[in-house]
Amino acid sequence: MRPGRPGAATALLRAVALLVAVVVGILLLAPPASAAPGESGPAEGPVVVVGMTGVRWDDVSAAGTPALYSLLTDGATANLISRSVRSWACPADGWLAASAGRRAADLPMETWGTCRVLYSPGSDGVVPGWSDYVRAAQEGSYDAVPGLLGESLAARGVRTLGIGPGAAIALASYSGVPVGEWQVRAAAPESLAQRVAAGLAGHDLVVVDAGTVRDRNRPLVWVEPGALQDGTDEEPAGPDLPDSEDWILSAPTRAEQVASVEGRVAAIIDAVRATSPDAVVLVVSLADSGTVPRMQLAGMLGGEGPVPGVLGSSSTRQYAMVQATDVAPTIMALVTGETLPAMPGTPMTTTGPAPDSHLFRLVDAAEHSLAVRPLVPGFFTVLVVVNLLLYAAAALGMNRTILRAMQASAPRRAALGRALLRPDGTTRLLRGLRIGGTVVAALPVASYLANLVPWWRSGSPGLVLWALVVAIALALGALALLGPWRRHLLSPIVVVAGFTSLVLVADVLTGATLQVSALMGVQPLVGGRFYGFNNSSFALHASASILVAMCAAEPLARRGHRWPAAALVAVIGVTATVLDGHPSIGADFGGPPALIPAFAILVLLTLEVRITWRRLGLVLGVSALLAISFSVLDWLRPPEQRTHLGNFIQTVLDGGLWNVIARKAGQNLTNLFGSTLTLLAIAGVIVLVVVVARPLGRAARAEADDDAGSGGRWGARFRAGYDWLRPRSTMARLEQDAVMLRPGVIALATAWTIGFALNDSGVVVPAIGMSLAVPLLLAVVATWLLRVRVANGPGIGARESLRRS
Repeated sequence: MRPGRPGAATALLRAVALLVAVVVGILLLAPPASAAPGESGPAEGPVVVVGMTGVRWDDVSAAGTPALYSLLTDGATANLISRSVRSWACPADGWLAASAGRRAADLPMETWGTCRVLYSPGSDGVVPGWSDYVRAAQEGSYDAVPGLLGESLAARGVRTLGIGPGAAIALASYSGVPVGEWQVRAAAPESLAQRVAAGLAGHDLVVVDAGTVRDRNRPLVWVEPGALQDGTDEEPAGPDLPDSEDWILSAPTRAEQVASVEGRVAAIIDAVRATSPDAVVLVVSLADSGTVPRMQLAGMLGGEGPVPGVLGSSSTRQYAMVQATDVAPTIMALVTGETLPAMPGTPMTTTGPAPDSHLFRLVDAAEHSLAVRPLVPGFFTVLVVVNLLLYAAAALGMNRTILRAMQASAPRRAALGRALLRPDGTTRLLRGLRIGGTVVAALPVASYLANLVPWWRSGSPGLVLWALVVAIALALGALALLGPWRRHLLSPIVVVAGFTSLVLVADVLTGATLQVSALMGVQPLVGGRFYGFNNSSFALHASASILVAMCAAEPLARRGHRWPAAALVAVIGVTATVLDGHPSIGADFGGPPALIPAFAILVLLTLEVRITWRRLGLVLGVSALLAISFSVLDWLRPPEQRTHLGNFIQTVLDGGLWNVIARKAGQNLTNLFGSTLTLLAIAGVIVLVVVVARPLGRAARAEADDDAGSGGRWGARFRAGYDWLRPRSTMARLEQDAVMLRPGVIALATAWTIGFALNDSGVVVPAIGMSLAVPLLLAVVATWLLRVRVANGPGIGARESLRRS
């Protein structure tokens, strides 16, 4: 690499500073998140929160559950994600999320069963099990503080009434004693209605536990003894479910349990309408009915906005989708008009009118999220396997030493070795690599595009989804290899990477709806990210953007127009970074620190500027500063408009940085040592070094034997198998015909390395990035070698290999 002139380097640094200023200016002028619902003041009348667990929209019908169905006709409704600390939420977990405003959960109940029965406070007034809840929160990594909601309401003089054991948890203080007034839930719906009606007269907030629905094979367990309440009109503080060894045979059916909850909800709504017509009623199902996570029910009556309406939240920005962690901010906003920075959720509000198909869409979204869940691990396994097979075909099929060893081995392997050593065998191998690399690289974007078809509604959703993914990948591969651009050396990269980038960018600009419940996209039931770029889509976006920039700059750089080529790379880099890090678009904190250095290095290499430690340090420093600026600018917005970027800054200010680091580091290590994607990342690095980077580097240096002595005798023999790729035969001219190929590989490696270090998904970033880039790079190398064989004769590789052996 030629050292750049000092003047050129200085000008480049000025250009980088100018581009940084442009990015910051774009952020400063950016409007709030377009998908965020509008702000609203406190409710004019009292607020009633009706909580339950295990109730879903597929339990609701006009004839069977008229009170719950009235939420659809007279209010705003949504699916609620009840995800807690674990993959499924117990009743205590859901009510604790309301109490803490964060993910919180009971201690694991595996010793006794699945979930704990909720009890009424005892004679000391403390919620039973409160010490367990506090201990679990302290041992967790979500900085949850049970009692935050109750303490915040009491500090503001809000008059509260809690009815039932779940309400006691939601309104508990830090000590576990419910703030305000608390009552045992009446057994009869009529008596419950009377208590609610009486409570509305002297309270600003009434929270009612309307009951629990459990799967028949997932009963609640009596972890600790509890006393029954006196009086014929009182019922035990536990659920409406029998606790016995005959559970599966004697338990009420799901429909019977839902009917019991429906009766209480109907009584509460009737009481509110009769005594306080201006009250706002929030109905939420806060936890799962078993150990399989499902979307739950949420609805609001009396809120602002059109009726019937769609309930939404800035925490998800998705159609009719809210979270359990949004319940506490919603209560605070409705009762006090305030939001607490310590609560990462956002208030639920009506985002628009509900279409006629609203109930169908609610149930359909829930079924979609449930159907894709078991298919995700299998897809990633297949993705890893097909990539490993492709890498093995490239690394071993191109190695003449291995092929000659196969030729001397067992008859079947000997026949394969002889076939691949023949000129026509090598040609078939290269053609197979070209086709296979292009199609395999199209699998990730095909997994997103498959969501355009409602595959989850079919009788065999898994089979239909796989058929769609394979068909789309084959079609995209055919487009890349058979289109009018097929003779272009970089056509596989241009078409597949360009199409991948186009799909992902178009999706995040329109709300990231294509990613929701996609195989490599956002999984709502995980409750992580609902908008912008998740870790997988970021890896694809970063890799595709770098590959597109590399191909776009190639014609200019090959003609010697280095500055225009560098400018084009910079423009693509700034665009990709803004799209990734903008709070209203990609909302990805870990993306800009990886993208900015990668594109800066690509600009430097395009200009043939030598990369020194000083320049590298400057690039990394500017990248970190710009990444932090994304989050700070988001934090400057009102709390209800912030994304997780601004919430991260607030977490740092609240002293929770180390918990965040520990949680993300733990997840990073778990993925590194417990995921098959690690194999993909390791194999991808080996293939890049052996088949692409090393031959290119040797061609650039024109020193074929400078590393022949390293790695021992076996390593030397293994590398000697690739001597037919040495400068005199092929790779020297590849450096001339694809001058941006090596800079592109270096930029990719930079983005993957930093992304691996900074993202909680760790190895997912380089592995997913390699699943796109490495097959395409192999396809380009195979295309080039095929051209050389056509131009110089089909036996050139074999002849030179035999000459050196």
